[in-house]
Amino acid sequence: MPSRVIDTSRGRSLRALTLAVAVGALVAGCSSAGTAGTTSAGADGGSAPVKVGLVYSRSGPLAAYGKQYEQGFKAGLAYATHGTDTAGGHRIEVTEQDDTGDPARAVAAAKSLLGAGCKILAGTTDSGVALQMAPLAAQNKVLYVSGPAATDAVTGVNAYTFRSGRQSYQDILTAGTLLGDAKGKKVTVLAQNSAFGQANVAAVKAVLGQKGAHVGAVLAPPSATDLTPFARQTRAGRPDLVFVAWAGGNAPALWTALNQQGVLDASKVVTGLAGTASYPVFGPGGTKIAFLAHYFPGAGGGNPVEKAMLDGITKAGGSPDLFSPDGFTAAQMIVHAIASGSATDTTAMAKSLEGWSFAGPKGKEQIRARDHALLQPMFTARLKGTGAAARPELIAGLPMAAVAPPVAPTAG
Repeated sequence: MPSRVIDTSRGRSLRALTLAVAVGALVAGCSSAGTAGTTSAGADGGSAPVKVGLVYSRSGPLAAYGKQYEQGFKAGLAYATHGTDTAGGHRIEVTEQDDTGDPARAVAAAKSLLGAGCKILAGTTDSGVALQMAPLAAQNKVLYVSGPAATDAVTGVNAYTFRSGRQSYQDILTAGTLLGDAKGKKVTVLAQNSAFGQANVAAVKAVLGQKGAHVGAVLAPPSATDLTPFARQTRAGRPDLVFVAWAGGNAPALWTALNQQGVLDASKVVTGLAGTASYPVFGPGGTKIAFLAHYFPGAGGGNPVEKAMLDGITKAGGSPDLFSPDGFTAAQMIVHAIASGSATDTTAMAKSLEGWSFAGPKGKEQIRARDHALLQPMFTARLKGTGAAARPELIAGLPMAAVAPPVAPTAG
């Protein structure tokens, strides 16, 4: 009998902040009608398989990020299972579904997967999706490993939700190392008026505001194509620092506007280093920008796990990029949970992850037991060259303790 799926999409508020999400459902045997792709891993026979659902953005505005995550997951699954795609004697079956970046579609896909017997959900590039998936996981007592979604609100949200990527607070702590003394400085956060953007505004206020900076924000609609007015508004505020938090296809228009309106010359500009396709977007202004970096190929210093990830993705015909580690790490976590917890007891799976330390593609990482934050190294970088020749150069690697977010109050 399929398990009963509890609907949490109505009448339930989460917590203050929202995320950007590309929720992935990796599960063979959890297939449902529509855009599901099913793969069966491991030899036939033996113990019952474990069904995993990967709900992610195969299409939509975050499709490029979703692809990076999915490629990283496959490489991570092969690495963590030594090429067997089994854990604890159980075959791992993965079904992929496309959420298109739409929280409602992601929740519908997750319900279908859960009804088909999936005990583990993974994915989530978009923060808004992650915030809808997390309560669904708690209500149905299934393990949920969120991916690149950066909202801080996922950390500590419930006992069944974990994350395989970084969170906004870690971004801001990394940026803080580039700023020096923030006391008395005027900081403007330039972002989209979305869950991702709002999470970054809150994080900058929490980190730099507490250090004495005066933090304001300029928020643009995510669908905006003419970003010149927002660039002008940013410069008119005469900030000492502009923190740019941006995701999506209109990024080229943003950086063109910032360059044309003189923002890059009038203020110090800090932003996150996005995927390799974004490097040419900055143009001549790229050398004027300071970057906080979640990851770029080679940032891990060529440690053995990073090498395995890079080799695995490349051999499969993919291209390692910004969110490759999020998928790779999610697979490591899921394999550990199945092998160390229980193939059927999701509470035991969750407990097995709490406090777990492991070697990841970025370096040494740990899942904090109290709130499930993923403590991990972060990086700072600069771009060398312009246009198609632009490449990141590491400034510094920051150990996980140096950029650990504060402990979040848990929802149980």
